[in-house]
Amino acid sequence: MAFSDLGLLPELLKAVTEAGYTEPTPIQAQAIPIVLQGLDVLGGAQTGTGKTAGFTLPLLQRLARHANSSPSPAKHPVRALVLAPTRELAMQVHDSVKTYSKYLPLRSVCVYGGVDIRPQIAELREGREIVVATPGRLLDHVQQKSVSFANVEVLVLDEADRMLDMGFIPDIKRILAMLPATRQSLLFSATFSDEIKKLADVMLKNPQLIEVARRNMVSETISHRVYMVDSDQKRHLLLHLLKESNLSQVLVFLGTKFGASRLAVWLERQGINATAIHGDKSQQQRTEALEAFKAGTVRVLIATDVAARGLDIDDLPHVINYELPHTAEDYVHRIGRTGRAGKKGDATSLVAPEEKGRLHDIEKLIKFKIDQVTTPEFAPGSAPHGEDRERGGSRGRSHDKPHGHQREREERRPHGPRASTALPHPVSHLPMKAADGFDFSKPYESKSTTEPTSNAHASKNTPPRRSMKPVAALLGGFVKKPE
Repeated sequence: MAFSDLGLLPELLKAVTEAGYTEPTPIQAQAIPIVLQGLDVLGGAQTGTGKTAGFTLPLLQRLARHANSSPSPAKHPVRALVLAPTRELAMQVHDSVKTYSKYLPLRSVCVYGGVDIRPQIAELREGREIVVATPGRLLDHVQQKSVSFANVEVLVLDEADRMLDMGFIPDIKRILAMLPATRQSLLFSATFSDEIKKLADVMLKNPQLIEVARRNMVSETISHRVYMVDSDQKRHLLLHLLKESNLSQVLVFLGTKFGASRLAVWLERQGINATAIHGDKSQQQRTEALEAFKAGTVRVLIATDVAARGLDIDDLPHVINYELPHTAEDYVHRIGRTGRAGKKGDATSLVAPEEKGRLHDIEKLIKFKIDQVTTPEFAPGSAPHGEDRERGGSRGRSHDKPHGHQREREERRPHGPRASTALPHPVSHLPMKAADGFDFSKPYESKSTTEPTSNAHASKNTPPRRSMKPVAALLGGFVKKPE
């Protein structure tokens, strides 16, 4: 089947051809005719199968009758709304809209948080038929009264399961309540769950179910492998894989923003061009990092799960899970960045002994066991590498040496009788009598300050003792009571 067999407009076919596509993917071949009929769709397909074009192309065709070149904002009301969970995914969808609508006079805008809202307000007030947005920022525009949903004809909810994971359901329900009741609704997701079905019941009317692959199935073109390694040796194993296999354009996933930044800095120190992308980065920083990675300037891109859904990189060869995700479904989304559109991909996971439970959940979800590769020098319990070796190894340090403040306290602690044998010289070389005649070899005997001291027993060199004053004097002295 060719795109020309789907009944698309000549303007859309021309744009698709220029983008380098000739045959639709299974999800596109099934979804496009149904969407063109105006029916609601519940679509499920593994990541990287072309879901975006599956709803973008028919959406543009349905709005083509409204296309016009008038400069008046009133001629360009919002007619289609696409909601995406992340900035990256929203930008990816918007890029597809611009690519396929290049020969149609339809306006579009992408709105997301983390950037100045004023340019987005200006664009919306100029008039835009298609709005691609993240839920939170869209509600900001509702509050600013810069967007109206009165003329919305089509609603698309992309990556609905990720919306659930990120807690966007309250925002989505608020947006649904503002939309016209008569509309076409499309819900697309890489994975399905009971919660997704409940949302579909509220959002969709007699939807057509489209599922081109078994639920939560990963692409058959992706090869999977697991390396068992201790947590503190993961970075050395990663460096070993990058150098020994000469891997280029590698996407590495971590669970935390701090961990991603720290690993990127460490790889840079080892001579590997690497950068991190996560939620604390500004949109400009994230865009620049992604462009540098695509261009090959950056060899390793380290990302958190925020980027797992929105990164669209052609021919990405390698994905490495530095840490396994806490949710098994996220494994599907992470590795879905490679092996896209039928191309081969490689998925590697570095698994610590404490992560075996997560690995079991992933294998249960994808319904096959992932091959484990043995690397003796990095196997759990093996000798440490790199700076850990220089420090004497990080394993078992708590059994051999105190750590942290405990070690500092012990270094400052005076040595007692038990530690006397550790002194470099024996104690016997010390003088037994002080200059004032005090004999260290005899036990100390306390003398009362009130007893008269006999001149016969007093040392000629011993100065007279001053009388002891009450401690209260140090606190301001005694207060004399009035008589």
